[in-house]
Amino acid sequence: MGFDVSLLQEIGSCLGFKYTFKPMAFSSLIPTLQAGQANLVISDIFATQQRAKAVNFVTYEKVDDGILVRKGNPLHITGFNLSMCGAKAAENTGFVEVPLVEKLASSCQAAGKPAPVVQQYSNNADCIQAVLAGRADFYANDVNTVISAVKAHPAQLQKAVTLQLPFSVGIAIAKPETTLLHAVDASVKQIQADGIEKTLLAKWGLSTGSEEAPTIVS
Repeated sequence: MGFDVSLLQEIGSCLGFKYTFKPMAFSSLIPTLQAGQANLVISDIFATQQRAKAVNFVTYEKVDDGILVRKGNPLHITGFNLSMCGAKAAENTGFVEVPLVEKLASSCQAAGKPAPVVQQYSNNADCIQAVLAGRADFYANDVNTVISAVKAHPAQLQKAVTLQLPFSVGIAIAKPETTLLHAVDASVKQIQADGIEKTLLAKWGLSTGSEEAPTIVS
């Protein structure tokens, strides 16, 4: 369920293909694609230059990140800044949020504060559970995931802040699949031109301003 699933339905309808899902840990997504065991990855994956060394991307959305905390935001976390010093973060292995938190160590130490500690998990559910159980103080991920967690546990969780990160969300496609790459690029352009992506963003509680014109990142 979610925005990415709805977008894939539109892409499949446009290009005339059916699909099945193969759920797995985030860290396995790109290796699975490279091994030819999947045709594409659409899983809120950021199209970073490092990942583009392994696979190609078609971007479609700016990155709005949310920070999930316990109700009341007891540590008063306001972003990737000194408010995270000494806090325990639950993060998905391989997510860009891991180095964003880890690189705060020097700033925290310069301010005479302890560095944040990153606990790494294999999926969103485990990260959210860590915050619920008090093992972690916060979880940073795309705002759609954070909003869904708050809706599921409104008495226990809240979104501390929404931040726009300097990345783009993309659909990952294996390097040899150039025909599929350009077909997906063309379909996303048409979907945006028809206003469908903005409709889907609104449906799933995301900002329509996060829509981004498709770019091939290779």
